[in-house]
Amino acid sequence: MYSSFIRFLRALLGSVRDLLPIVLVIAFFQLFVLKQPIPNLPDIAIGALLVVLGLTLFIRGLEMALFPIGESMAYDFSRKGSVWWLLIFAFALGFGTTIAEPALIAVAGEAANVAATGGFIEDTPSSRADYAQGLRFTVAISVGAAIMIGVIRIIKGWPIQYLIIGGYIGVVIMTMFAPKEIIGIAYDSGGVTTSTVTVPLVTALGIGLAASIKGRNPMIDGFGLIAFASLTPMMFVMLYGMLV
Repeated sequence: MYSSFIRFLRALLGSVRDLLPIVLVIAFFQLFVLKQPIPNLPDIAIGALLVVLGLTLFIRGLEMALFPIGESMAYDFSRKGSVWWLLIFAFALGFGTTIAEPALIAVAGEAANVAATGGFIEDTPSSRADYAQGLRFTVAISVGAAIMIGVIRIIKGWPIQYLIIGGYIGVVIMTMFAPKEIIGIAYDSGGVTTSTVTVPLVTALGIGLAASIKGRNPMIDGFGLIAFASLTPMMFVMLYGMLV
């Protein structure tokens, strides 16, 4: 009990240390550049405290649950020797974590609002909801496919650089033909998929799988799945824009 409390305090101090530069930058520009008092200081202080506590609990939760379960499931699938089940699990993991990603939900909703305001879709709640849902499902399917490709890469031992270079060449080519209204959304979709829900589980899957396969180095082969998860949404969303 005492050791758990000490670990929690260390994690709390670590969160304070990580957030302190942000606080100092905001305070400096507010007080010395803008020369304005900080508005609603009590509310901001309470909010900052909640952010520190939330970040600490989130990181602790990752260490206790998400990382171990991702690694153990990858190890169990590799021991079972069923590649198809492993690929299905990889796709389901990528799809499920992405569709629940808070950042993607926010971006998809904002994109629907802008599309409706700009006249690209009907300005009705149902049209906005359909557009946002279609965008979310497109990104989620792309991440699921990306994780499958990454798992195959780990199993086969393919060099990651060739896949990444080829993927970005594809992104550049598709950018030339995609509607200009969707390009920015597509590029942002590649960023919002690498957030709080997706990264821990996908990283744990890659490390656990590389550690359980003979001849694979977790440091070399275990990482890289997040790169695929960032790359494929750009292509899928631009394709979504060209078709829809």
